[in-house]
Amino acid sequence: MNRQTIQENKLFKTILAETKKACDGKEISDIIDDNGFQYVDLVMEGGGMLGIALVGFTTVLEGAGVRFLGIGGASAGSINALLLAALGTPEEAKGEKLVTELASKNFFDFVDGDGDARDLIKTWVKGAGKVKLAFKAAQVIDTLNGHLGLNPGDVFLEWVKDLLNKEGIRTLKELRTRMETLPKGLRTRNGLSLDTPEAAGIRLCLIAADVATETKVEFPKMAPLYWKNPDRVNPALFVRASMSIPYFFYPFRVKDIPQGKGAADNWKTHAGYIAEEEGKLPAEALFIDGGIMSNFPIDIFHTHGKVPDAPTFGVKLELDHRLKKIEGPFELMGAIFNSARHTLDYDFIRRNPDYRRLVSWIPAKNFNWLDFNMSNDTKEALFLEGAKKAKEFLCAFDWADYKALRGRMAVRKRSYRRKPSPE
Repeated sequence: MNRQTIQENKLFKTILAETKKACDGKEISDIIDDNGFQYVDLVMEGGGMLGIALVGFTTVLEGAGVRFLGIGGASAGSINALLLAALGTPEEAKGEKLVTELASKNFFDFVDGDGDARDLIKTWVKGAGKVKLAFKAAQVIDTLNGHLGLNPGDVFLEWVKDLLNKEGIRTLKELRTRMETLPKGLRTRNGLSLDTPEAAGIRLCLIAADVATETKVEFPKMAPLYWKNPDRVNPALFVRASMSIPYFFYPFRVKDIPQGKGAADNWKTHAGYIAEEEGKLPAEALFIDGGIMSNFPIDIFHTHGKVPDAPTFGVKLELDHRLKKIEGPFELMGAIFNSARHTLDYDFIRRNPDYRRLVSWIPAKNFNWLDFNMSNDTKEALFLEGAKKAKEFLCAFDWADYKALRGRMAVRKRSYRRKPSPE
């Protein structure tokens, strides 16, 4: 996969042209700017290497004149979210830069453990039998015992830091400045000016799991809980925390957590954590992949009881296969893990069925989410999977119909609240 190949790919060019034509003059949001761009919120699911499909999806959206205000995700979704926030101001398209970076990177470099760890991962991706896998796994027991994972994750962290550094972003403060550079004439269709980041709904939300305190963490919002000077923190650390696939990568540790009464109050307010002793907090956080708690955090930008000015688009990686065949301990372990990372998100969509109109599923069939050794052809095929789904979704999306649905839901909710309690 390379930028030139994608840009000249006949299927991609056709997808982009047909999407632009179908969306010409189509209302997708009520937030617009002087350039005619329309703005939405975007949430992306985690899925390891399948995250390449997210780049195809967002590149087609940008080609159709869609831009992003609130951006969020977990694991692979958090990586794409951070880069969409960092590689340009909100009105700028980032697809070309993202494709360039994907094309120039050998992702197997992220498998930065020792030879036994790399050998185990290659064997697993190739679909080896349980006996051979068990033999390979026995060779990495000491690494797992000592580090709680196979790969340090240092190569990934330095890669993200380098991408941000090339954009002049080394701190959270610099990232906020980039994100809060508002498009000219940002407003609602009825003329309300959105001239502050708060009014515009500018927000980044990267989900990580702090297993030391059993906390679902939203970065950068909750960064003050973990760092004394969050504005100086490199945002790459947030995605390193969010993408820490259990046992595949070392957990991401943050030491010297702020202590004292003020810090304890912050924990109680933002995380619901109450110290066992007054002012006493854990000295170290241990972050695992945010997907273990919420792999598709579609609820993060949800507004209850009113019609939103912009929709929240959601992109899932793989179709949901909720009927599992469980015949042994390995299948049971996988089912438990998948239940933990999906159930909260399924429950939110069940309670808010309007979100079914906002969510797109990228099938990603026959792709291995842990295949960091993907060929260029496979990466290109994944990118095109996302691009095709973006076209299907955007062409079918009906903003007026969705607003009407939300309006009816808001009326029903207000009516329900006015009903007297039974005696």
